[in-house]
Amino acid sequence: MKIDKKLIKELVDNLKEFNLTELEYQDGQTKIKVSKATKSIEQSKTGAVVSPNKAVLNVSNETDGIRVKSPIIGTAYLAPEPGAKKFVEVGDKIKKGQTVMIVEAMKTMNHVPSTNDGEVKKILVQDGQPVEFGQTLVILK
Repeated sequence: MKIDKKLIKELVDNLKEFNLTELEYQDGQTKIKVSKATKSIEQSKTGAVVSPNKAVLNVSNETDGIRVKSPIIGTAYLAPEPGAKKFVEVGDKIKKGQTVMIVEAMKTMNHVPSTNDGEVKKILVQDGQPVEFGQTLVILK
């Protein structure tokens, strides 16, 4: 797939001109999203997403443990609603399939289940933080 740099530049210029934080463009199955807030440009074709912000995909310094990763790009929420009790806390014993958090994408709340039984060793994201596909969210021991 060839990236149309001229189109991306035009979209970025529109962000500045109209004082927007995010702009999406779609032509057939090619979708381009430009965002000032995350300083990333995403281009998607049939579900595959490419993001220049590779820093979020880097593995944590914590190497021991079972990783629960984000199944999608979106916004992570640690509780079912603002002010409610969090799904899990560090030190909690959890079962395989138990919800560890929600990742919201396109107004859809997607429950992220634990991939194994274990104890929550570390929660690597903050409530309301944007997450990438494959980003480690929680480490279990």
